[in-house]
Amino acid sequence: MSQEIIDAVKEIERDKGIESGTLVRALEDALLAAYKKTPGAARHATVVLDEGGDFRVFAIELPADIEERLLDEARERAIDELERLEEENGERSHTLVNDIDLDLDWSDVPDELVQREDATPHDFGRIAAQTAKQVILQRIREAERAMMYDEYIDRVTEVVTGIVQQAGDRNNVLVDLGKVEALLPRSEQVDGERYEQGSRIKAVITEVRSGTKGPQVILSRRDSELIKTLFELEVPEIADGLVEIRGVAREPGYRSKIAVESHAQGVDPVGACVGPRGSRVRMVVSELRGEKIDIIPWNREPARFIAKALSPARVREVFVDDETKEATVIVPDDQLALAIGKEGLNARLAARLTGWKVDIQSDSEFAHAEAEAAYGGGDGEEFTGRCAGILSNGKRCPNAALPGSRYCGVQAHQELAGKQAELPADGAPVEVASEAEVQQLPPVGRIAEPGGTGVVPGPDLTPDAAAEPASATAEVVSDVPIERSSGANGDGGGAPPA
Repeated sequence: MSQEIIDAVKEIERDKGIESGTLVRALEDALLAAYKKTPGAARHATVVLDEGGDFRVFAIELPADIEERLLDEARERAIDELERLEEENGERSHTLVNDIDLDLDWSDVPDELVQREDATPHDFGRIAAQTAKQVILQRIREAERAMMYDEYIDRVTEVVTGIVQQAGDRNNVLVDLGKVEALLPRSEQVDGERYEQGSRIKAVITEVRSGTKGPQVILSRRDSELIKTLFELEVPEIADGLVEIRGVAREPGYRSKIAVESHAQGVDPVGACVGPRGSRVRMVVSELRGEKIDIIPWNREPARFIAKALSPARVREVFVDDETKEATVIVPDDQLALAIGKEGLNARLAARLTGWKVDIQSDSEFAHAEAEAAYGGGDGEEFTGRCAGILSNGKRCPNAALPGSRYCGVQAHQELAGKQAELPADGAPVEVASEAEVQQLPPVGRIAEPGGTGVVPGPDLTPDAAAEPASATAEVVSDVPIERSSGANGDGGGAPPA
């Protein structure tokens, strides 16, 4: 009998991967439970596997005071466990705690105070054969569940591939991961996605819960980690560390923006993510069921980064406040709707990606407010340094103001500088130059900061090329347009955050 048990332990360890020590302890507990059911069994006993491979039962005798202390500790443990189960199940338990059923822990009692006496029954082999099998199988299942939990708890935030086992339009989805069945809750599904039984999907492990039937793995298709991992799988430069994803902003099922940075000279981070003819980004878009993705080059200068993040809209100027992390973005009138995006999507994603509060204004709106400030009607509003003149077409002059002045070098605007006292009292903007006159000076594309002393070219614009607005280009990969930035443009669509 003993040799058969030892052979079985070795076989289970080999086939199931469960350590022999765990199985031996399970056997000892099972045989102890069987012994306590025999007539005349000692109140306290232990079962050990001796050197000959036989299980022996030893009756334990303890001093009365130590036994009473250990009983009190055992009662407290039993009551705490019952309270935990009540809280977990939401039901009150009516279980009685009997001293006979308590397991005492005398491991901290000195050996000289513990009396052990061999109490192995003569027919213990038959008892073991009759009662141990079911308990051993139960311990094996518990050990397997514990091993499974330990495996998956370390894989939280990892992207896994599974097969859909059960799905419904408004129900949770069960996904087979091979060793365990995972749950994709309705709250973690993407609107508009349908999961057909037998289809393969990728999802992020967001949580692992321990349960009586094994670990419960919770998946998500909405987590931003999904996009990062998909790009790592498709773009070797990201996997090798040459390109880094600095941030992800996502509206699952609609649009995402990712900011990428190159750590190697000569490696274009956007081009690496897009791939030859859009092949790499097309694979990511396909896995996300057509979700649009904007790939933005990361920039350490907040103004330039914000301008890029609002692509595909063309940005004319960005004014940033480093203390409040707020940015005012000026776009041409015909780009306002594109910069805000459908239901505010583009600006909302840009704000999440950059971490700045973004306020988007059209050129004419900002020109009117700027002119009012220049003419004394702005109630102390700060003048940003752009020429305050209004052109014949109703738009604000695109030139930068000269040092110490609110106007550029156009003659009509300079004449206005000396006639501010003659302007109407209400401070309304007055047309002072035609659009043709302004063309005498090249317009200045710039990104200005409040309190700054200089004017810098706009995103990706040289001073010579600043007069020409950059144009966005789009590559069509499969049936999904993938837009790439050129100048101040890129991909996107959104509205200012609240």
